Amino acid sequence: MDIYSIFGTVPVTALVGIGTGVVGFAVAVIGRYFYDKMNAAKIEAEHKKWADEARKEADNIIKAAKLEASSELIKRREESTQEFNQIRNELREQEKRLTRREDAAQRLSELAAEKEKQIELSERRMSDRQTAVDRKEKQITEIMNEQKKKLFQLTNMNVDEARELLLKRLEDECEYEMNTLIKKKIEETNDTVEQKAREIISLSIQRYAADQACENCVASVDIPNDDMKGRIIGREGRNIRAFEMATGVDVIVDDTPGVIVISCFDPIRRETARLSMEKLIQDGRIHPTRIEEIVAQSLKEVKAKVLQIGKEAAVEVDVRGLNNRILEKLGTLHFRTSYGQNVLRHDIEVAFLAQVMADELGLDGSVARRAGLLHDIGKAMDHEVEGGHPAIGANFLKRFSESSVIINCVEAHHGDVVADNPYSPLIAAADAISAARPGARRETLERYVKRLEKLEEIASSFRGVTNCYAIQAGREVRVIIDAENVNDEAATKVARDIAKKIEDEMTYPGEIKVTLLRELRCVEYAR
Repeated sequence: MDIYSIFGTVPVTALVGIGTGVVGFAVAVIGRYFYDKMNAAKIEAEHKKWADEARKEADNIIKAAKLEASSELIKRREESTQEFNQIRNELREQEKRLTRREDAAQRLSELAAEKEKQIELSERRMSDRQTAVDRKEKQITEIMNEQKKKLFQLTNMNVDEARELLLKRLEDECEYEMNTLIKKKIEETNDTVEQKAREIISLSIQRYAADQACENCVASVDIPNDDMKGRIIGREGRNIRAFEMATGVDVIVDDTPGVIVISCFDPIRRETARLSMEKLIQDGRIHPTRIEEIVAQSLKEVKAKVLQIGKEAAVEVDVRGLNNRILEKLGTLHFRTSYGQNVLRHDIEVAFLAQVMADELGLDGSVARRAGLLHDIGKAMDHEVEGGHPAIGANFLKRFSESSVIINCVEAHHGDVVADNPYSPLIAAADAISAARPGARRETLERYVKRLEKLEEIASSFRGVTNCYAIQAGREVRVIIDAENVNDEAATKVARDIAKKIEDEMTYPGEIKVTLLRELRCVEYAR
């Protein structure tokens, strides 16, 4: 079979096309081969170039690293050298210090040895002296025994009588020395303390000057006309009885024109009644039902006013963190008086006085201010709570977790318990200063006279007192003693004993000065 027989049936154009395609394909394959070969050579050249550049860069990095390592090594070596030199210098300093200590220890050892020698020598001397003293004591004892025998023979006294005489003489001598010592100590104390105390107290009073106001147990209510009195009394007195029953006060309607009087010892009830009466007069509807409504409304207003007054007092004194129950009791003190002195104003004054004195003494003024404000909180309690107001106030404050310092200040400001902190004496002093201000408190004439008589009675009860006079409203007592029976040293002790007895037996605001006078008059006549 030949080619023609195979492609005999195929047209010539088709054969030409097939041949052309075969040739083109071959040419493409050959061209692709040569192109890939050229690209491979080019890529190989680029790779070689990159490798050379990378090699050069690596060499540069290695050189830089070697230089850096070299410089770091040099730096570390220098630091090591410096550290070594520093350690060596420190070791040298320590060696020098140890050498000095060894020298000092050696000197101390030498001194100790010398001291031991001196002590041994002193002990030997003391032993010799003790022997001599024992010998002399023995001799003195023998001499005293001989003198006793001679004394008994001369005086015809036995041992008990002689002992009693000797003890009497020793007692007189000791009393004289004791009186002299008391006088000396009092003078020293007055020289060092009185001036400083006066400075602190005067500074405190000058820095806080408060007005004093006295209140009474009645309140007056103005009425528009006298016809209103009949409406207040009501038919057969039912209105006034209902008012007195609802408020717990006494209403006094007399012939005084334009005013009625409300009387009650409880200031809260009195204030509630006064407000209620003013509202009833303004309203005009006065009957038992309306009276009960007005009184209930006024009572709420008074309670709110009491709390507000307590808060204002706390703000004025700058005392924070007080419970509302405590603030209510403080507000209640605004309506209470002590010897005519408003208790709340007294507490505020004590707070500021105590703060000033605490600041002058280097103590915490805020603690003194808080204790001063709360020191009379027990006076806000009614008669249902038994006990003195210091103990009542302390127990009340314990329920609200007040500090032990504040509680002791409240409990000890009248000396009922011992003060355990420096603030309690300050509160007691500030309380006395506030109560002793001129016009701060008032007394009835009967009580005033009794207090003066008691002062003179106490002073007259001592031996040697000839006359005594209470002066300056009972704040000073002048005592005149017999100069022949009492000497100067004993006079000092008598004055102190009188003051102590006044402290123990009397209750008074402030302090009482005891001035004792001793005068010896010698009269002779030349004839």
